[in-house]
Amino acid sequence: MKTNPTQPAPPKAEANRYVLQLFVAGQTPKSVHAINNIKKICEENLQGRYELEVIDLYQQPQLAQGDQIIAVPTLIKKLPLPLRRIIGDLSNTERVLVGLDIRNEA
Repeated sequence: MKTNPTQPAPPKAEANRYVLQLFVAGQTPKSVHAINNIKKICEENLQGRYELEVIDLYQQPQLAQGDQIIAVPTLIKKLPLPLRRIIGDLSNTERVLVGLDIRNEA
């Protein structure tokens, strides 16, 4: 089987990379809890393979409409596809792992 040299396959590390966005509303206890929870989940399950962007909708309210955010905190998995969303403080680790289709490969 030949490969097309003009379209190399993405490196394995890049194919397994997760791009996540967490939308929060200021530094409320619920927001801080969600940030801490997702950081812990990512470090335990995706160490070195994730990019997490925390977006404060008090500072950037225009982003809520663009990403159709109706409640906070909301976590969006942009990559790998399919796009997934989880709303809440992310305290249920199992729910987050299943919702984002993250499998612990350790």
